[in-house]
Amino acid sequence: QVQLVESGGGLVQPGGSLRLSCAASGSTFSAYVMNWYRQASGKERELVAAIASTGGMTNYADSVKGRFTVSRDNAKKTVYLQMNSLTPEDTAVYYCNAEIYLSGTWYHFWGHGTQVTVSS
Repeated sequence: QVQLVESGGGLVQPGGSLRLSCAASGSTFSAYVMNWYRQASGKERELVAAIASTGGMTNYADSVKGRFTVSRDNAKKTVYLQMNSLTPEDTAVYYCNAEIYLSGTWYHFWGHGTQVTVSS
């Protein structure tokens, strides 16, 4: 198992930036694919960014491409989401997710989320 704790959320003006962090503890962090999801009020949770276990591959939702960057530091057991050029549409609770495929089954672990509010 892995435990996840997000931080770095807050209130930011449109056009501003935030950096989210997700610190992991427990099992081998480097074995997990790490994802950032978000859920806006009244909407379904959506995948924002993903990064492979080694950090060699990343993937982004179309809505954040060119503005968000996901990265990880396996030595620190931490994954980051750098968010630039934020708009009110980015307002949501952002969740860190760890996933791993073992013996034919995907396992998912979630943090409790951090609120990001983009408003003037």
